[in-house]
Amino acid sequence: MKLFVPLLAGSLVLALAGCNDHAAEQAKRDAATAAETAKEAAHSAADATRDAASQAAEATRNAAAESQQALDKAVDATSEAARDASVSAKQAAADASAASADAAQKVADHAHDVAKDAREKADQAKH
Repeated sequence: MKLFVPLLAGSLVLALAGCNDHAAEQAKRDAATAAETAKEAAHSAADATRDAASQAAEATRNAAAESQQALDKAVDATSEAARDASVSAKQAAADASAASADAAQKVADHAHDVAKDAREKADQAKH
């Protein structure tokens, strides 16, 4: 596009250069004006394209950053849930151990009571 506009303008100027009358001179000026307008339009289109590409790149960078933040939050939440689950599992194990210890103590107490009763009965039977 950069090469096309000057080439078009030059061709028009050269084509009209052979004409010497007033209409030809006006046509030359009109061609030069049209070429200049086309050049400005091409520059404006190029600028708009660069701006659009820049905005798209910025939007892509922002989206990537937001995605990374979302992933970081998900990782943090998963890690926290795993820690909570670990604490809960340890507490449940401790509670189960305490319940087992209580049950064992009750069995031991009962065995002690039974042995005590058996001894008392044996002592009574001797006398």
